[in-house]
This record gives sequence, C-alpha cells and structure tokens, in this order.
Amino acid sequence: MSKSGLLLGFDFGLRQIGVSVGQTLTASARPLCILDARSGQPNWQQVTALIDEWMPDYLVVGLPLHMDGSEGTSAQLARKFAARLHGRLGCRVELQDERLSSSEARSQLKDMHTTNGHSARVAHNKIDAVAAALILQSWLDSGNS
Repeated sequence: MSKSGLLLGFDFGLRQIGVSVGQTLTASARPLCILDARSGQPNWQQVTALIDEWMPDYLVVGLPLHMDGSEGTSAQLARKFAARLHGRLGCRVELQDERLSSSEARSQLKDMHTTNGHSARVAHNKIDAVAAALILQSWLDSGNS
C-alpha cells in the first residue's frame, strides 16, 4: 500500500511528548511543538486540535528499543500511546525505531547553539520536538512513504 501525504511524528515521554510534521512529497520532517504530559498522558484536547489542524494521513510514534533491539517499559508505554492515538482519533499509526534519537537531537541542538549563539536553555526545551522530527525523518528515509 502506498503511503503518501502529511505526517505527524511523536517522541513519547512521561512528562513531554515531542511532535513533528513531515510530508512524503519532499520526504522531509521538522520539529513542530512539545506537549506537556502527566505520567505519559497528554492533554487529549491538544492532540485532537493538532490532528484537526494538520489532518495527517499517518501518525508515526517513536519506539524506544534497547540497543539490542529488545523492548522495555518505555517501549511498552510508547506502544500504549500509539494504540490510544489510533483508538481515540481513528488515525493510522506507525511505529518507528527511535534508538539514539534523543541523543542525536541533543547533538544537533548543541551544534546550533555553538554556531548560532542560542541559549542552552532554549535548545534544551526543543529536544523532544527535534527528536520527533528525527524519528519521522527516519521513517521517511526507510522507504515507508
């Protein structure tokens, strides 16, 4: 089945959920925003508003696997979040291996800080959204679109 159009990516976390937007036409993704969460539960009205605004064809949720590919508690919680997205919103949801996405996001933001003079605090607040963009970009690059 061909997958095309607009996508939203999610970097699930217990306190914050990073969100990115991407499209298959350009095979590119960019950070969008960060949603606050309580014990992994976002404000579902905010999530619904994002879906209504962007009308994505797919949602891509990062799956935090261990380096050996096994799943731990974080992966189980991300799967549960993905299932809730599908159940509550009726959207198609894909899972994408997100190993090292947060460390790569930190590295990219550190590089931006060094070259652009942004404060480290501002960069730190963007990590989850950048990680969501990396997850979505990885999904696009893997030929899923």
